[in-house]
Amino acid sequence: MVNLTRTASWVALAAAAALVLSGCGASGGGTDPTDVHPEGEVKPREISWLLSRPADGGVITAMQKIAGEYAADHPGFSLNLITTPDRPSYIQKYETLAAANKLPELFDTDATPFAQKLAQQGRMIDVDALLKDLGLADTYREAALNYQRFDDGSLYMVPFEFQLEFFWYNRDLLSQAGVPVPATLDDFAPMCQALRAKGITPIALDGADGWPLERYMAYYPFRQVGPEYVQKLKTGEAKFSDAPGLAAAEWLSGLGKAGCFQEGFSSTGYADAQAQFTSGKAAVYNIGTWELGNLATDKLDAGVRDKVDYFTLPTLPGAATADNEYVTPSGIGMAVNTATYDPLVRDFLKFALERYPAEVAASGALSPTTDVQTTIPSNATPLYDRAIAQSSDVGTKIAMPWDTQLDPATNTRLQQELTLLVQGDITPDEFVATMDAALKENVGG
Repeated sequence: MVNLTRTASWVALAAAAALVLSGCGASGGGTDPTDVHPEGEVKPREISWLLSRPADGGVITAMQKIAGEYAADHPGFSLNLITTPDRPSYIQKYETLAAANKLPELFDTDATPFAQKLAQQGRMIDVDALLKDLGLADTYREAALNYQRFDDGSLYMVPFEFQLEFFWYNRDLLSQAGVPVPATLDDFAPMCQALRAKGITPIALDGADGWPLERYMAYYPFRQVGPEYVQKLKTGEAKFSDAPGLAAAEWLSGLGKAGCFQEGFSSTGYADAQAQFTSGKAAVYNIGTWELGNLATDKLDAGVRDKVDYFTLPTLPGAATADNEYVTPSGIGMAVNTATYDPLVRDFLKFALERYPAEVAASGALSPTTDVQTTIPSNATPLYDRAIAQSSDVGTKIAMPWDTQLDPATNTRLQQELTLLVQGDITPDEFVATMDAALKENVGG
C-alpha cells in the first residue's frame, strides 16, 4: 500500500509539472531584461511580491519596515506581500502563475530549470545589470551571488540572505564514544557505530521534510567531482547510476546500516530533530547559521551550551573541492518581472536594497553584502561570533542543495527513495535504477 501511494503521488506531481512547463512557452512581454533604468516619472502604486518565506522571518520583517519608510515619502505606494511559506505549495502557485503570465512585479525563485526558461524568454530582469546600475554590484558577497546564478553564469535573482551550513556537535558525547570529529566523509559510519555502542543517537535528522536527507546525497558527489554533477544530472546529461551517484548511494546506505540517524527519523519533523540535539540526546546536527539564535545563545539549555561546537563539511582523499567549499546558500532569490518593470519598481528596489543590509545585520544575521557588520546579540556564546567570522573564509564552489536544482517530480521521488535506501528497504543498485527511470521520465535522456 505504501509503494502504491508513493507512486501515485509521484505520477501526479510529474503530470502537474509537465502541464505547467508546457504552458511556459508564452512570451511575458514587457521590457528588455537589460533595460534596467527606464525613463519616466515615478508614479506610486501598489506593487506585489510573491514570496516563499516565513511571515515573521527576518527578510519580511526588514522589507516591511523599509517599504513603510518608502511609502512615507511616496504617498500611494504599498508593498503587497503574497506569502506562501510552504515550499511545495509555493512552487505550484508560482509555476501556475508563470504559465498564465500573471506573475507580480517581484517573485521568489530558486535557480531551477523552470526559472531559467523564464529568463530565456525575457521574463526576468538581468540582475547583474540591475545591481551595476544601482551601484551595488561590488557590495555583494561573491558566494551569495553565485548561489543565485544559473549554470551558464547568468544572474536573474537578488539574494536577501547568506548562510553557512555546519555540522553542529556535542563534544562530550563524541568524547564518551572515543571518536574525533570526522576528518573525511568516510569517517561518518565508524563515528556512528561508536556512538551507538555507547547508547547515543549519532545524528539528529529532520526526515519528515525530505530536504535534510537530500543534503547528505549531495555531499559525496560534491567532494568527489564538484558541483558539475548535479548540473548535468538535472539536464539528463548525467545519471544517478554514474560513479558519483552510485558512490553517494553506497555511502548513504552505509550510514543507514551504521544507525547514524535516530529511530523513526522519517517521521521526525524540524523542531523535534533540533530538540534531540539541543537536549543532549543526539551527538550531531546538520543545519545552517539561520539557527544561531537557538544554538549559540543562552536560549540553549545550560547543560548543553558549553559542549556545543561545529565542523564544516568533511572532505575526501583527492577531493575536487576545497575544505572551505560546502553548502553556503543565499536562500531563495527574488526575481523582477520584466512585464511590470517601470521607474517605480526600479526606484523602490534602489531604496530597499541600499537599506536592507543594515537592517538584516542588525538582527544578528549575516548579510548577503560585505558592507555591513553583523550585530552579535548580547546573549550570544563565543560560538556565535566564530560562526559569523567563518563567513569571511568561503570558497567559490558551492555544494548546491539538490532540492533547489532538480525538477519537482524528480526531487519528490528522490526524497522518497532516499528514505527507503537509508532504512535498508532498497539497495544502492535498486536506488539508482529507480532514480534513473524517474530522471528519464521527467527530464529525458
